[in-house]
Amino acid sequence: MGCVGGNGGGRTGEVVVLRHGQTEWSRTGQHTGATDLPLLPEGEEQARGLREALGRREFAEVRVSPLQRARRTAELAGITPTAVDRDLVELGYGGYEGRTTAEISEELGREWSIWRDGTVDAEVPGESLADVGARVDRVLDRVRARLPDGDVALVAHGHVLRVLTARWLGLAPEAGALFALPAGRYGVLGHEHGRPVLSGWALGCACLSGCAPPAASAPRAPPPGARGAPAGRTTTPGPCRRPTQ
Repeated sequence: MGCVGGNGGGRTGEVVVLRHGQTEWSRTGQHTGATDLPLLPEGEEQARGLREALGRREFAEVRVSPLQRARRTAELAGITPTAVDRDLVELGYGGYEGRTTAEISEELGREWSIWRDGTVDAEVPGESLADVGARVDRVLDRVRARLPDGDVALVAHGHVLRVLTARWLGLAPEAGALFALPAGRYGVLGHEHGRPVLSGWALGCACLSGCAPPAASAPRAPPPGARGAPAGRTTTPGPCRRPTQ
C-alpha cells in the first residue's frame, strides 16, 4: 500500500503505529521475531526523519516493544516511551526465525504465507495469528483508555502492528495481510462518525536507502555474533525528504 495522507488536523485521540527502522534482517527479508537486532545506519536515519511529523503531536502515552530496534527508533524519533509493553513484541516465528519467505516456500515446495500457513515449532515455539490477535486486543484495551487524553504512539514491529491494525478495524488477525508497512514508516488509526478507521498509512521519511524493498540478490545475514560472516551488500543512505503527513 502506498503512502496516503492522514487527516492533517493534528486532532487528539488517534493511534500512531510506528514500525522500527531498518535492520539487517528487515533489509534482506528475514523474519525477525525475538532476535534482538540493532538498527542499521539507514534505520537510524529513518527514525530521525520522523521527528518533525511526530513532534507536531501531543502524546498522552507512548508504548514500545522491549526489543532494542523499537526502543531505539522511539528515541531517535524524539518520542519518549511511557511504558514498555511485552504484548508489542513481534510475532514468534518458531522454526522460521531468520528465514525468508522464498527459503520457506522452496523447502515446502509451494508458496508459503505467514497469513495463510502460520509458523512451525522449534526450540522457541511458533505463535499463531490468533495468539497475536489476543495480545494486541489487550494493547488496544489499554490504548482506548488513554485516547480521551490525547494521541497514543505504539512503536513495534511489522507483523504485530499489521495484526493490531486489523483488530482496530474489527477484522480478523489474518486481515493484517492487507496492511503492508515498510520499516521506518507509520500509520494513523482514528475514528470517523464514531467508527474505527484507517486515517493514514505508510507515512514517514522517504529515504531511498531505507524504504526500498530488499534486492533479490541481497546476501542472507547470519545471526548476530556469527563468525566469518560475509560483509554483505552495502548501501549509501539517500537524502531524506521532509516527512509526509
